[in-house]
Parts: sequence; structure tokens; C-alpha cells
Amino acid sequence: MIAHPCSESVSTCSNRTAEARVAIGDPRAPTLVRRCLDLAGWIVPSGILALLPKCPACLIAYFAIGTGIGISMSTAIYLRMALVVLCAVSLSYLAASRGRRFIAAREIALRTIKM
Repeated sequence: MIAHPCSESVSTCSNRTAEARVAIGDPRAPTLVRRCLDLAGWIVPSGILALLPKCPACLIAYFAIGTGIGISMSTAIYLRMALVVLCAVSLSYLAASRGRRFIAAREIALRTIKM
């Protein structure tokens, strides 16, 4: 069976799209659930940093109201510092992965334009 020239161009186009998706690291289009999880990945650490009290005594009070367990001042200081570091690392990771995807998509777009 001889392939028609039109079918070759269609398969080449779809292969380029598949190559672009694989190069970006996301072989499929994101679903609604995946997009919601990505958004939550940004909102949760940002919300914690925004609502985290500066004063360790306030953190002790919030912890006692929320759990019914009292903690010491030194524990509250370490807990607050751990939450700040954890949220900052999480947001840095999210920003780096988003930047990596953006750069990869841009390089592929430039490569396809040059072809």
C-alpha cells in the first residue's frame, strides 16, 4: 500500500506535537483535577505564609485553640521557623518547575519556527 503525501504531512505534524509535549515533560494535556492540584500547590504554602503569625505567643495560642494542646515558647519558635522554611522551599520548587516548563516550551517553539 502506498501512502498518500497528505497523510505523511499530518503524521509529521502530530509527531512534532508529541515531541514537544515529551520534551516539556508533560505528555498529556492537564485535566481539571491536575490543574486544581497545581493551583492548590501555590495557594496552600502562600496562605500559610500570609496567615502565619510573627509572634511565637500568637502561634502558641492558635495551636492551643486548634488542637487543645499547649506547647512551649521554644517549640513555637522552632515550629514557626520550620513552617517558614518548608513553605519557602515549596514555593521555590514550584517556581523552578514552572520556569523550567516555560523555558522548554519556548525553546521548542523557537526550534519549530526555524524549521
